[in-house]
Amino acid sequence: MCGRYVSVSSPTILAERFHVDEVRTEATEPGCPEPSYNVTPRAEVPVVAESKGRRVLDIVRWGLVPSWAKSLAVGDKMINARAETLLTSNAYKRPFERHRCIVPADGFYEWQTIEGQKQRQPWFIKRRDGEPIAFAGLWSIWHDRNLGKDAPRVRSCTIITTDPNELMSSIHNRMPVILPESEWGTWLDADNHDVEALGKLLVPLAADELQAWPVTTLVNKPVNNGPELIESRR
Repeated sequence: MCGRYVSVSSPTILAERFHVDEVRTEATEPGCPEPSYNVTPRAEVPVVAESKGRRVLDIVRWGLVPSWAKSLAVGDKMINARAETLLTSNAYKRPFERHRCIVPADGFYEWQTIEGQKQRQPWFIKRRDGEPIAFAGLWSIWHDRNLGKDAPRVRSCTIITTDPNELMSSIHNRMPVILPESEWGTWLDADNHDVEALGKLLVPLAADELQAWPVTTLVNKPVNNGPELIESRR
């Protein structure tokens, strides 16, 4: 799974890296979102999606809330979506067909179970070339029907996970889907509903494109948030 990650690149950097045509107002407001070395579920995070043929950088809530959900709390259980079950899930089938996005990150954390130790060891994983990661994601729009049609719309997202590559398999049995740049256009194309072909993109990134190292257990607590969290403990 992917339950924590790092997002410190500015909207300007992300817009350039992901060839964005439009940066939504929410992403340009001071402090929104704040750079974070410990992004947690429910956080407001940047995503890249396509709208009317234009690539857009927007800010959404992490934890997908399906349009039919009764409350925002549903999103707490939907921070990740398994690639293998997207088409059989009521929550993810339609977003997979029509509402795909990229969730940019500067790296992510995963926790390794070590035999004989109660506390798991956190690891930080990033691209070897230092470029932002492109997580494959899905997005949705929800509003509280109890408040009527004028209720505020909440945009949310989830990160898709798959089997681990050789690097990740020693750390955890899942990893987020990381899209190579050559597949960004295909994934974001809102007119592309070929789920069979899209499903073939949901594979582990080559292990040699990533690097990983153990980090401090301070990352276990969401209140801790600073560059010291990604320093190597080797």
